[in-house]
Amino acid sequence: MSNSTKKKAGLNALLLRRVFAFVRPYKNKFYTSVFLSILLAMMAPVRPLLIQLTINKGIKEGASTDFLHTPGGFVIVITIIQVVLLLIETATRFLFTFSTASLGQSVVRDLRNSTYEKIVHLNLSQFDKTPIGTFTTRTINDIESVNDIFSDGLVPIIADLLSIFSVLTYMFYTDWRLTLICLIPFPFLIIATYFFKESVNKSFIKVRNAVSQLNSFVQEHITGMSLIQAFAAEKREYGAFKLINRDHRNANVKAIFAYSIFFPMVELVSALSVGLLVWWAAQQSMHFTAEQSQNIAGVITSFILCLNLLFRPLRLIADKFNVLQMGMIASERVFKILDNKDVTPPAGDDTTEKIHTLKGAIEFKNIWFAYQPNQYVLKDISFNVQPGKTIAIVGNTGSGKTSIISLINRLYHFEKGSITIDGIGIEKYSLDFLRSKIAVVLQDVFLFSGSIIENVTLRNPIITRDQVIEAAKLIGMHDFIMQLPGNYDYNVMERGATLSMGQRQLLSFVRAILYNPDILILDEATSSIDTESELLIQQAIEKLISGRTSLIIAHRLSTIRKAHSILVLEKGKIMEMGTHSELMSKKGHYFQLYQTQFADKQA
Repeated sequence: MSNSTKKKAGLNALLLRRVFAFVRPYKNKFYTSVFLSILLAMMAPVRPLLIQLTINKGIKEGASTDFLHTPGGFVIVITIIQVVLLLIETATRFLFTFSTASLGQSVVRDLRNSTYEKIVHLNLSQFDKTPIGTFTTRTINDIESVNDIFSDGLVPIIADLLSIFSVLTYMFYTDWRLTLICLIPFPFLIIATYFFKESVNKSFIKVRNAVSQLNSFVQEHITGMSLIQAFAAEKREYGAFKLINRDHRNANVKAIFAYSIFFPMVELVSALSVGLLVWWAAQQSMHFTAEQSQNIAGVITSFILCLNLLFRPLRLIADKFNVLQMGMIASERVFKILDNKDVTPPAGDDTTEKIHTLKGAIEFKNIWFAYQPNQYVLKDISFNVQPGKTIAIVGNTGSGKTSIISLINRLYHFEKGSITIDGIGIEKYSLDFLRSKIAVVLQDVFLFSGSIIENVTLRNPIITRDQVIEAAKLIGMHDFIMQLPGNYDYNVMERGATLSMGQRQLLSFVRAILYNPDILILDEATSSIDTESELLIQQAIEKLISGRTSLIIAHRLSTIRKAHSILVLEKGKIMEMGTHSELMSKKGHYFQLYQTQFADKQA
């Protein structure tokens, strides 16, 4: 065995152990499935044996006063036994199928919960470089393939192998020479099985990759459909989709081609085995006595049944091995997510456990930050904000404004420096506590498909409906919400598609007030909304920042003037810092920025 093969086998064994770690809570189901597989294997050769006895004894015996020794009586008894056996086997197979499928679904549920829990705790940098469709595929399609390890893979393969072993044991016990004659074509089947397995395995890998690409493409382009239609790019994007879909189709066709060759090959080998069986019996019958001929007739009939029992699982076992391999490949992809260490540690320091509120004193000290290694977007940033004060951050696009506010609640890790709140490093606070004390209102407001009350509370059971109504009245959204069908239960649809940009922004302010933050991070966005909404948003901002430490990416002249300090960024560096009047008197970077971006805007 080559090193690569050994490594692959070892990897599969490791993956299998990891998958079976999720089986431990359901070990009784697993043991039940294995027991039922053994029971089915033991029952497999019983029917051919009964057929052999029927022919050899039931037909051979003459008239007798003993009911069991009459041909008709013996056949009736054997028939009743076979009917009972068939009912028992059917019930056993039902229990086997149900238990394995139930085991698989239980494992899938736990694995999917673990995967999604890991995804929601990943750092945002993972979502920046991984398509959303990829996470969707891992959480849904790939984990569903893991279910096949149990329902169509490992346990059914064990059952089939036990059944094959049981039937072969019976055949060798009955007539080992006749069994060897029947097995002459088997080397051809083994060779065909190997090539079939390899071919289908490669095709399935391509299919899984194509499915991931399809999910990513469709997810991304449906989300950006307004942009596609606005630029009349429907035909071009449809053409790109057709190429990905063609790859998916081609991969499936190759798998279908392998199946189309393999299954007829199995039937051919099966027919050759039966032909050799009949040929050998015909050759030997010329030398048999009448009694031997009678006995060989039963053996041949039972062997024909045994060959069917052999080839039925053999015809599918190679496919099941492929299903098992695809389940292993899918589990490897899922475990890559579970093994991803790029998460924010949730636990805080012992010194912060007794803290219940934040004063809001923020200090950045020599912060260096990069989304990509060594490509710094923030360079040696140092500033501080006093409790209850407002700092406005201004700068051209790409200057690092959003990066600064993303670091405060630990959405990203910074490479160098320190960030403290109330003199304590932010990494020492527990993640849940820190983020519960910081409210973020972004320029691109995201609303989930669901009711207004679900979106503003984020399904927090502690927040009551009365509190939501009170917050909406404070922001000035209550009257508008009451005019909607269902008012607070109105479904805003995916991403808030049924609401205007200004309405979505105001709902985000309601959400922020409900969480009563000690620190407010605000990416003020009023450039694309109507005057009425702009007035409401301005009033909402004033209510939000009152008495709170606030960091605001400023787009409005009024916000800049009311800020206690203004931070001017350019290419990731702090160029100036001071009040509006101080910076204007310097006639430096802020003065130039003010002239180009803010001078024409109304307060």
